[in-house]
Amino acid sequence: MSTCIIIGAGDFSEAEIPVGNEDYVIAADGGYRYCKQLRIEPDYILGDMDSIGLDVKTEIEIFQKEHPDQVKILPCMKDDTDMMSAIRIGLEKGYKKFVLYGAMGGRLEHTIANIQCLIYLKNHGASGSMVEKGRTVMIAQNETIHFQKEKEGFFSMFALQQRAEGVTIRGMKYPLNDAVLTDEFPIGISNEFIGEAAEITVAKGKVLLILSDFT
Repeated sequence: MSTCIIIGAGDFSEAEIPVGNEDYVIAADGGYRYCKQLRIEPDYILGDMDSIGLDVKTEIEIFQKEHPDQVKILPCMKDDTDMMSAIRIGLEKGYKKFVLYGAMGGRLEHTIANIQCLIYLKNHGASGSMVEKGRTVMIAQNETIHFQKEKEGFFSMFALQQRAEGVTIRGMKYPLNDAVLTDEFPIGISNEFIGEAAEITVAKGKVLLILSDFT
């Protein structure tokens, strides 16, 4: 499946980003600097340009004159964040799988806003994940997600609504069977992969999943 890759202006430590021939790369504001760093040519550039230097902003403005259909300068005063604007473009182009880089770290409120972007994707028939520093963040809703036995690290799960019902965890250090997770008790934190094929099921409700390396 082709992927919409969105590179934002948050913390970024990736040495490389795998980009397939059919993937679509959007540089969201300061994420353009990371594209230059990794020598990735984005298919689309957007943002209010509040997190880039004047030299880079000038470079983007010159590129916009040559390729007006590939750049969108957004106003600073707006309802959508730069990341949300990028997600809307990806959805308009028909993408159903999204990977967000540079979407965590820095100001906590930006990370929370991008988690809400993942919820927006899930509610609009798409899947999304945030990747950074050995962590992957995703949303599960009324579904089963499988992990290969080679998967290592920690696994945490948090209810995003008052209740998530029918929660089952198999193949991990701490199993659950048809449990209820609530938004007031963090029972799902710090589970571990144990070298077995694993799966989590959420029969009813929406949960936040965080996969972290052991480091």
